[in-house]
Amino acid sequence: MTGKSKIFALSFSVLGMIAAGLLGYAVFIEPNKLVITEKTIRIDGWNKALDGLKIVAISDIHGGSSFITEQKIRDVVRLSNLQDPDLVVLLGDFVSQERANKPVAERGLKMPMAVVAANLKGLTSKYGIYAVLGNHDGWYSDRKVADALGDVGFTVLQNRVDSVEINGEMLRILGLIDHASIPRWSTFGDEIRELIDRSGGNGNIIALEHSPDVAPLVTGNNLVSPELKLFLAGHTHGGQVSFPLIGAPVVPSSYGKKYVSGHIKEDDIDIFVTTGVGTSILPVRFLVPPEIAVLTIRSD
Repeated sequence: MTGKSKIFALSFSVLGMIAAGLLGYAVFIEPNKLVITEKTIRIDGWNKALDGLKIVAISDIHGGSSFITEQKIRDVVRLSNLQDPDLVVLLGDFVSQERANKPVAERGLKMPMAVVAANLKGLTSKYGIYAVLGNHDGWYSDRKVADALGDVGFTVLQNRVDSVEINGEMLRILGLIDHASIPRWSTFGDEIRELIDRSGGNGNIIALEHSPDVAPLVTGNNLVSPELKLFLAGHTHGGQVSFPLIGAPVVPSSYGKKYVSGHIKEDDIDIFVTTGVGTSILPVRFLVPPEIAVLTIRSD
């Protein structure tokens, strides 16, 4: 073997070891992490009586997916409670189905929904625990997922508005159905506008939705209420894999990387997309660790 051949073989071996190490990290290390992501969001027109509202946003638990054990869910609960939140919002995809050659509605769960809910039961906040459902929940059974969450005392909002009183002022929480369940996207904004009008009341509105792709349906030219100030979502998992310089190569969104994760300001509406806790499709995460998002809302 010539000197050049030896150098080439050595370089190839080193690259192979680096690739194997990175793959091992993505499969066995990062999905098992759990980080707290803190973000202060300053909102123009936010009621000063609600200044400092702390929201914990948790999404995409996918019970039974890679490293999402009962203990991991209890860890999520423990860390959330340590933040002393005013509100906890659960943004869908609680379940993860087995891969099977069956219709999706007939596939079993990697972790029973009752077990997921039982381990989430310890969540606490000053003004309640609110949940919306995701596409994986719908593929399994929206009703069964919603019933399990209701059984442990959580409020599930499926195209519903609820209100909480904070410092003598009302905060409205709008929970939207998942993007995969919307029958007509062209009229969805009108339907939600009517829903808000029928619900009555007043005060700033926070919208909860599993997928950020729904944001353009209720904001911008389709704005459902001038009091809608914040839109919270999950679903994207931050792409699960993100590379330096190029970011996430694959994002489950019709808008590409636009709503991949974090704080986005669009059409005078503040949007936050959390990268979630579990995994889907592939059991990997790389430079997108599982997170609990802790959002402090300030009046700008």
